[in-house]
Amino acid sequence: MQKAFVLGAGLGQRLRPLTAQLPKPLIPVFHQPLITYAFDHLMAAGVKDFVVNTHHIPEAYAAAFPEGTHAGAPIAFRNESPERLETAGGIANVRDLLNEEAFIVYNGDILTDLPLQALLDEHEAQGNLVTLALRSMGPALHIAYDEKTGRVTDIRNKLGTGQEGSYLFTGIYACQPEIHEWLTPGKVESVIPIFLRMIQEGAKLGAVVIDDGHWWDLGSRAAYLEAHQALHQLGTAPAPAIHCEASVSPEASLRGLNVIGAGAVVEAGAVLEDCIVWPEATIASGAQLRQCIVRKGIRAEGLHENADF
Repeated sequence: MQKAFVLGAGLGQRLRPLTAQLPKPLIPVFHQPLITYAFDHLMAAGVKDFVVNTHHIPEAYAAAFPEGTHAGAPIAFRNESPERLETAGGIANVRDLLNEEAFIVYNGDILTDLPLQALLDEHEAQGNLVTLALRSMGPALHIAYDEKTGRVTDIRNKLGTGQEGSYLFTGIYACQPEIHEWLTPGKVESVIPIFLRMIQEGAKLGAVVIDDGHWWDLGSRAAYLEAHQALHQLGTAPAPAIHCEASVSPEASLRGLNVIGAGAVVEAGAVLEDCIVWPEATIASGAQLRQCIVRKGIRAEGLHENADF
């Protein structure tokens, strides 16, 4: 598959106030927007161009991708206004941009390196309409899946099968263009009711369990901090923790893992422990911060723990 629809229209309510400045898919992870990890992951699997829906602070995407490309791959943005269309509505809204081709849907707020080829192989081999990438571990095991048939059989027991589900839905799935026949243009709708209707009507809603690799949902500040720690410990962080254009006083004290962005300033006498400092933020002299996140352009002062600025 050469096309991917990356979901970028989320409000990021659980990440506020961080998402007051940026849409959730654009929050920096080791100095680069979260969504670029999705782009790189998909390009490694053969995707050549992207479609991204926007809603919250849409102008931030234009600023992040002024050429409308990533690593040479074109990105077509479509804003959802005045209301956000949810997942199914979002897919329907970009039908013309997908050019009636098969495509991958990828949540813009996840960070993962799971092997996508397993998903593509299963989708093609089974001739599915939609194939979900699942994991057998994680925080929300809501998908019921029959390994013998390769089909999804229920979601949170919504169909009354008695199956609450044993698998995590990763937010990544492969689709045939015929999925558009199940969608209603302009309708605000999640994809979950569509999947449930597919099951009821016997459409081929398949899945593949991919437990290799790592997967994080960066929907909360705790997960955002933990993902940085995990990338650092795994040795897969794409850049040094302290950006080469950051200014850190030799008289500041840094403990644990502190990720400090370009143009950020850490003044003499400041103490940081396991913090994330966005570009152009300032940590004032005498400030003591532990597991804090400081947004762009903000000056953090005083003593704080588990606080966002």
